[in-house]
Amino acid sequence: MRERLVTLIFVAVAAALAITAAWVQPENTTQNLFDDQGQAFYPKFLDPLVCKALEVVAYDEATATARPFKVEFRDRRWSLPSHFNYPADAQDRLAKTAAALMDLKKESVRSDSVSDQASLGVIDPLDQKATSLTGRGKRVTLRDEKGAVLADFVLGKAVEGKPGYRYIRVPGQKRTYAVKTDADPSANFEDWIETDLLKLSATDIRKITINNYSINEQLGQLENVERTVLTREKDKWTVSTGRAPRKAAIDALTGALDTLKIVNVQPKPPALTKDLRAQQGLMLSMDSLLSLRQKGFFVTPDGQLLSNEGELIVETDKGLVYTLRFGEIAPGAPSASTAADDKTSERRYLFITVSYHDEKAAGYNDGDPTKVRVTGNRLTRELTHRFADWYYVISGADFTKLRPRAKDL
Repeated sequence: MRERLVTLIFVAVAAALAITAAWVQPENTTQNLFDDQGQAFYPKFLDPLVCKALEVVAYDEATATARPFKVEFRDRRWSLPSHFNYPADAQDRLAKTAAALMDLKKESVRSDSVSDQASLGVIDPLDQKATSLTGRGKRVTLRDEKGAVLADFVLGKAVEGKPGYRYIRVPGQKRTYAVKTDADPSANFEDWIETDLLKLSATDIRKITINNYSINEQLGQLENVERTVLTREKDKWTVSTGRAPRKAAIDALTGALDTLKIVNVQPKPPALTKDLRAQQGLMLSMDSLLSLRQKGFFVTPDGQLLSNEGELIVETDKGLVYTLRFGEIAPGAPSASTAADDKTSERRYLFITVSYHDEKAAGYNDGDPTKVRVTGNRLTRELTHRFADWYYVISGADFTKLRPRAKDL
């Protein structure tokens, strides 16, 4: 009986050792490591047009902060919830991004270890448990119209020695893959909006009035006042100072107007927006006055709107007259290409208004005056509707280009 019991114990131990050996065999480990290689990340995501929202979270190592960005289709239009629901020009861009992420395959397994995530750059920027301030990737989430997740990735570093490949991990999973993709959704506001802010080209401009001044808020008076008028006739520019203008300076100014981009926005108070859209004068409330003052804009007793960094009046041969008023320094990171103590890195608030004048459109392309008037008024209404809602923020570099001194011209 005793011998039989010992035999049974040996058999059980042998079986246990066999199971353990099978579990730790290298070939089984290898098979497990590559068991999903070549499969699609999200096999049920088959139509890029189903995507109605994109969330991108970038990580700024310099400030150790996550920077969220979102674009979505809401109320029958694309908008940016991360920027006060500013209108987005996003449909084509989002569809291309969704298509690129939809097709991703698990091409090559690189690691199943959490300790490798920092070196591969795939730490989730939203992971508050992670202690590393470096090695965080860009998280990209696609959702359908009901908010359900279609795809979710952490995009990491480029794979060394394999152009076009980068490390990718699904949030909440340990495994990191090397995947061939050029998908890199931007978290920059300016990359998702209508880029032609003023809807004018350099060749449209016929006159520019530069009113450089500053406001002494304590004394309530203008200082450092300088007025310069540039006029174009038959492609030749003249300056009110009587001296011949420098072509490079004129080209820089008109080029900045042609390509003017905004880097952020702040909404105006609803009452101020209503007044601006009505175009029948400003009936300013206390909220409107306070908002204007905070952004660097002031209303005189006779109703004139001034700004603490001057203004630019641009007349076009289509009869449109733009007034660009430059306000206070706006919060936000400076351009990466400029030093923090460089004045050209200081973002500025911009207040834009536009109007149409028949006499300034005289002779435009020798066109039909009625058609010119209809087109001019339509564009003015469209732009007024757009400009009325927002204080724009422009880069310090554009601010500098748009405020040349007379000596620079």
